[in-house]
Amino acid sequence: MLKRIVSYNVNGLRSAMQKGLEDFLKGQNFDLVCFQETKMDRSFENPDLFSSLGYKAYWHCAEKKGYSGVLTLSREIPDAVHYGCGMETYDREGRVIRLDFGEWSVVNAYFPSGSVSEERHAFKMRFLQDFYPWIEDLLKSRPKTILVGDYNIVHLALDIHNPDRKDNPSGYRPEERAWMDEWFGTLFDDAFRCVRPEAQEFSWWSYRAGSYQKNKGWRIDYQSISKPFGHLVEDYRHHRDIRFSDHCPVEAVYRLKG
Repeated sequence: MLKRIVSYNVNGLRSAMQKGLEDFLKGQNFDLVCFQETKMDRSFENPDLFSSLGYKAYWHCAEKKGYSGVLTLSREIPDAVHYGCGMETYDREGRVIRLDFGEWSVVNAYFPSGSVSEERHAFKMRFLQDFYPWIEDLLKSRPKTILVGDYNIVHLALDIHNPDRKDNPSGYRPEERAWMDEWFGTLFDDAFRCVRPEAQEFSWWSYRAGSYQKNKGWRIDYQSISKPFGHLVEDYRHHRDIRFSDHCPVEAVYRLKG
């Protein structure tokens, strides 16, 4: 049973829809669509927003207007939907939603960005420290889990166009990358690296200085599949030509059983 899952930081859902997001989805046949940074509060929640395309919409919105938020679209009705991670500090920002389908769970997550200030970087590091044991505990009851989203972290030197930079930006700091080493070393496999172990592809480009045209990007959007199921990844694609935000959609195809 092949499952096509796409993850996309839209940097504002309404803006992306105005730029042609629905047309993109019409031309595909994704089973699950996971958006991050919808920037739509609970007053905009609509389970039928994409019903014309065959989807049911499941939202987790931030309390703050125009900020954060995740949304998962599914063709199949899930067995259960879980909103948040049970930690109020993060749940108020609408960062996590989980859908269960039989033995499999799909978690859509938007990790905090630390690029605005050192204070937000510190908040991001607290999130990572809190989120890891939460996921570790989740995997005890839901060992077959796929976690997609904007992690806001470059893992490998191969995942950034200028790995030797010296300015120590949030998103490419040693402590973040060490966290990713542990994540992919112990709990999950990087779905992209399962099928493209040596490839250099990016998922985010700054709007400044022609970064997209020059392909000066970062890979900060991931699909992770819990160990030992990395062999179930059939294919992976960065939809680099889709430019409704400063990110591009990332798609994985899985051969799931049970």
